[in-house]
Amino acid sequence: MTETISYKKQTGQIKDLAPMKKTGIALDACMACGTCSAGCPVAGTSGFDPRKIIRMILLGQEKELVESNLPWLCTMCAKCDYACPMGINIAGTIRTIRSQVDRDNVPSTIQKGIGLCQETGNNIGLRKADFEFIIEDAVDDLVEEEPEWENLEVPMDKKGANLLHTLHNKLVNTQTEDIVHWWKIFDQANESWTITSENWEGVNWGMFSGDDNAMKIIVGRIVEQMTKLEIANLMYPE
Repeated sequence: MTETISYKKQTGQIKDLAPMKKTGIALDACMACGTCSAGCPVAGTSGFDPRKIIRMILLGQEKELVESNLPWLCTMCAKCDYACPMGINIAGTIRTIRSQVDRDNVPSTIQKGIGLCQETGNNIGLRKADFEFIIEDAVDDLVEEEPEWENLEVPMDKKGANLLHTLHNKLVNTQTEDIVHWWKIFDQANESWTITSENWEGVNWGMFSGDDNAMKIIVGRIVEQMTKLEIANLMYPE
């Protein structure tokens, strides 16, 4: 049975809801030094600036922030976290902002993907038979272009493997020519690995959107696969 849980928004001020690192440093420790912005790959894009985000929260402009597109410009790369001399959890704060956005206002691609992932086990709603065909076709294309890989095997649902390789949906959907590169490495390294025929998605849009319930479901399915197949380690593409 497919498990889905409806979204439930946390109540309270973002300043209080935003998670802190183990150091316990709160948002109001921000010195507005701009170190976070200097390392941000999207700073300046449509007015985005990590420092600006924190200042808006501290100045009580949460409503304006939640209703803007600023939180969705962030890539969640967390370079700002590493750069911040005060140790503020900036990426976690932005995720908290996203959690306060009504789900109808979450970017449609992300919200649709979350629903599809809960229903089908992947963000693009791909059926098991279609997924298996794409994997087989990717190997066939590789062998056609590079015959020396004719003995390459892609183990699926292999029990007792050392490594579970979850997949980014774009590799299955639009960039299938790139899906084989890791498999080549595994082959040459004599790695014991596998992919799964169901719940193979490695991109957790529940995490990106601030939806804790969806995030836990998606992570839980990966854990279930690892437990069922007795797999030791996980390779997560994000």
